[in-house]
Amino acid sequence: MKYCKKCTMPDTRPGISFDENGVCSACNNEKRKDSIDWGSRYKELEKLCDKYRGMNGNEPDCAIAVSGGKDSHFQVHVMKEKMGMNPILFSVEDNFTMTEAGKVNLKNISEEFGCSIISLKPDIHTQKLLMRKTFEEYGKPTWFIDRLIYTYPLKMALRFNTPLLVYGENVSWEYGGNDAKKETYSAKEILANGVASDIPEQKLLESGVSAKDLALTIAPSKSEIEKLEPIYLSYFLRWNSYSNYIFASSRGFRDLRGEWDRTMTAEYFDQVDSIAYLVHAWMKYPKFGHACASDYAARFVRYGLLSRDEAIEIIRQKDHALDPKAVEDFCAFTGYSKSEFWSIVDRFYNKDLFIKDSFGRWVLKEPIWKQK
Repeated sequence: MKYCKKCTMPDTRPGISFDENGVCSACNNEKRKDSIDWGSRYKELEKLCDKYRGMNGNEPDCAIAVSGGKDSHFQVHVMKEKMGMNPILFSVEDNFTMTEAGKVNLKNISEEFGCSIISLKPDIHTQKLLMRKTFEEYGKPTWFIDRLIYTYPLKMALRFNTPLLVYGENVSWEYGGNDAKKETYSAKEILANGVASDIPEQKLLESGVSAKDLALTIAPSKSEIEKLEPIYLSYFLRWNSYSNYIFASSRGFRDLRGEWDRTMTAEYFDQVDSIAYLVHAWMKYPKFGHACASDYAARFVRYGLLSRDEAIEIIRQKDHALDPKAVEDFCAFTGYSKSEFWSIVDRFYNKDLFIKDSFGRWVLKEPIWKQK
């Protein structure tokens, strides 16, 4: 494994690239923000909103894909309070045990900003069957939920005649990934970012679900998407996860301090809605040798909030440590015993990156703290 010379991101992150100086694309893109004329970009957003504002009379004139998190609060603020739009919000819930923070935050967006939310709670029976299938075969336990997070707002925007559909950041551009070499405001290719890639329908049907059960996971056709104008807000405004958190906190967003001290994260304010979902976020670790702590430690270095050495120490302590509370909730939902769960996880350790120590534990061959 090779690690970015500026932050802490390894070259195993899917789609990331490094320049001739060993600096990752996410760091280079963050640096590029210094030379962007953000005033002109803001005017572009205003012009785009002018095109759609009031298009449906008193009905919503745009849509925002939200989770209830810090970024959702910021998106709604920009579109409703800054741009003067009349948004309808679309959300997907995952059916796991919610945190107290999660229970508060989605409601807070509705109350604080005066917006209606249409939230999809997927069929639990189908979710359980698909979770077991995609976890055991692909190491993607929440594929069903993640797929819906992407497809549901697209489908609903078509039904509500709200072509302007707002997403937060372009994850590939911001953090390194597919299509990171080009920046565009258009989110028409959002399904290609690798988070919820297509899985052949026949494979999914093997889990015991029907084609009808999968209907909401099917993306709109290319011709239907052409009727929409999905956008990344991060193109128009300088995106910063931590700044979004500070703003959201000022408007009633609740983080996990005092509720849950997670063993595996470098922060307490991202993906706070439910408990078992964190298993998905951590499954990058056995596959790619980095997980939640690496993700945010790298961001904090780019934002100037941590030194690289401070970030490395956080990664050393936390990246491998899947939170036992998340495992417990995941197993309770899916019906696995903990031994069954860990035996499945064990199959996904990348032997090019990991070896087992004398205690039978998987350890990285080339961890960042031995390369610095």
